[in-house]
Amino acid sequence: MNEITEITPEGGEVARNLDGRAGSRARRRVAWLVAVAAVALAAIGGGLAWKHLNVPAPAPPPPPPQVTVSPPLRRMVQPTARFLGQFSAVDSVQLRAQVGGTLTAIDFRDGQIVHKGDPLFVIDPRPFQIRLDEAMAQLHTAQAKAALSKVELWRAQQLKKTNYGTAETVDERTAALRSAQAAVDAAGATVRDAALDLEFAHVTAPFTGRIGAHLVSVGSLVSGSRGGTSPTTLLATIVSLNPIHLDFDMSESDYLAWQHADHGATPHAAVEISLDGDGHYDLHGTLDFVDNAVDRSSGTIHARATVPNPDLTLTPGQFARLRVALGKPVQALLVPEAAVVPDQSQHIVMTVAANGTVVPKVVRIGEVHHGLRVIRSGLAASDRVVIDGLVRARPGAKVTPVPGRIAPNNTPSPSGGAGPS
Repeated sequence: MNEITEITPEGGEVARNLDGRAGSRARRRVAWLVAVAAVALAAIGGGLAWKHLNVPAPAPPPPPPQVTVSPPLRRMVQPTARFLGQFSAVDSVQLRAQVGGTLTAIDFRDGQIVHKGDPLFVIDPRPFQIRLDEAMAQLHTAQAKAALSKVELWRAQQLKKTNYGTAETVDERTAALRSAQAAVDAAGATVRDAALDLEFAHVTAPFTGRIGAHLVSVGSLVSGSRGGTSPTTLLATIVSLNPIHLDFDMSESDYLAWQHADHGATPHAAVEISLDGDGHYDLHGTLDFVDNAVDRSSGTIHARATVPNPDLTLTPGQFARLRVALGKPVQALLVPEAAVVPDQSQHIVMTVAANGTVVPKVVRIGEVHHGLRVIRSGLAASDRVVIDGLVRARPGAKVTPVPGRIAPNNTPSPSGGAGPS
């Protein structure tokens, strides 16, 4: 066979054939050892090169963001309910003609403040003066006949006493006198009726208030009826201004709270009114009427306050906000308005736990008191509320709390009433 036996360095034997196969194996082994050595040298060289370049180590993570926290402010707060109302006139009248004729005069300026008894319109009074004169003439005629009947009755009575007259004649004269007196009464009623028409030809202000624009012009033919049995001409409208009513609607829950707030069922509560919506409740009135039934369709009950208006600045139809007290002052927790985060149908306040973790809490809010929102429930007096840096306070994240202070605003609160629950 073409084989030879060689002694290896380890003391073993290997058989090599004559065509050189064992030599190929030896060469491959040497190549592998060379590759391993090259990789090792490259690793050592890379480490030396990294050390030579002096690259800095990765920076440590940044500290948690800072937020300002404070316990909620504790104050005595007056529970109130806030409503939107609309002013209406205590007295409102449509001035209509009670007699027909031609309008001859308008004695006011549109929008003027008029007083009770001031002349407003004049309907041509001449026809009514003629009727009055006729009625007076009829009255005088009836009175003359009554006087004659009275004299004739006296004469018949005297003749009867002397036996020149009869009892029948006396009875006839008595009946004639009574008929004459009835004619006098009828003529007097006709005089008063004609005088009334003449009076209604001069339209005057029924009370003090502001009159609107005139709806007819001088020279127009107006129709009138004292009983309103036929179409009448609308001349103008007039509304009273002092005092003035403020109408609003209470929900059933607010109505129950108002009843339980030492008021009972007799309305007499004082209300505060804001006109501009800026939180300045500088007007005052008295809640003097609450309706006798809750409206089934809306679940509300109508109420009304009477407000003095000596300077006549309040106008019927104007809207205003009003506050009604619902009991005695109670201890409440307050936080800044910006610390309350609306979330769909609920409200959330961000707090910081002892380990620096942001914990959101669902709360029920109340009215705004001196710029701070009243928290009805969901928050404890010892909680640390995030009052600044709210954008950095993510639920469950770590923060660095910095102590702060909640201070009330001395100006009146902008809403001042019951908020959403």
